[in-house]
Amino acid sequence: MTGPEFKQLRIDLGEAIGRPLTAADMAKLCGLPQAGGADTIRRWEVKGPIGPVAERLRILAMASERYPILEKFNVFDRHDVNEKDRPALRAEFRNRLREEVLERLG
Repeated sequence: MTGPEFKQLRIDLGEAIGRPLTAADMAKLCGLPQAGGADTIRRWEVKGPIGPVAERLRILAMASERYPILEKFNVFDRHDVNEKDRPALRAEFRNRLREEVLERLG
């Protein structure tokens, strides 16, 4: 994930939960300490996050309609899921992720 992609994710997640996310909010989502976390976020908006934080963000990104549901989470396109039920199940999945984002923000 590049810096501009990370910055766009911050905007997209904010839209998904209905309020803008601050750098401090993103630090919470990334599991960074309060002291200095926002500064780290601002650096990542230039260079991009690395390691496990980038993977966590790829998962949380699925809360936004702008990001695809990753293959390992996509249980909706299996043969045992009725095609007419798939859109509702995807929407429910994204709603649960939005709730997770809000819960992490406290």
